[in-house]
Amino acid sequence: MLVSNSARPARLHYMANGFRVLSPGDHVVCGSTGARIPLELLRYWSVARQEAFASAELASEALAPR
Repeated sequence: MLVSNSARPARLHYMANGFRVLSPGDHVVCGSTGARIPLELLRYWSVARQEAFASAELASEALAPR
C-alpha cells in the first residue's frame, strides 16, 4: 500500500543555510500562525528556535528582541 505525504507534516532540522529532512512530508507548520507551509515554499526559519515561518514579516516579528 502506498502512503501519500500530502497530509503529513515533515519534520526538519533547520540549519543556517538549509534544512535536513528528518521525517518526510509535504509541509511544515508556521511557528507564529499555525499555517501550513509547503516545503517548496519554505524560505524563513529560526535555527535557534527550530521553527518555520510563513513570511519574512512573521519571522521578523517572532524573532525581534522584546
